[in-house]
Amino acid sequence: MNQNYFVYILTNPGRNVLYTGVTNDLCTRLQQHYANRGRKETFAGKYHCYKLLYYERHSDVNHAIAREKEIKGWTRAKKDALIATINPGRSFLVV
Repeated sequence: MNQNYFVYILTNPGRNVLYTGVTNDLCTRLQQHYANRGRKETFAGKYHCYKLLYYERHSDVNHAIAREKEIKGWTRAKKDALIATINPGRSFLVV
C-alpha cells in the first residue's frame, strides 16, 4: 500500500514562530491548526501557527517521524535554510 505522510513547517502571521509537525492528511491537519488558533493547550494554537511555509512527502511513516524529529532539533537558521529550498520568499503556501 502506498501512503503519503507529510512533514510540514508552519508559522504564525507575524512569521516569528516555527512549528514542525507530521501528518498523513496535510489539508485536514492545516484546517485543524487554523481552528485551534489561539487555544493555549497546544504550542501551535498558543502561538497562532497555522500558515504553511514548507512541506515534504514521505511514503514511510517511520521515515516521516524521524525526519520531523530531526528538523525539530535544528536551529532556527537551519530551518530557515530548509524552507528557502522550496519557498525562498517565505510565502504562505496553499495546499
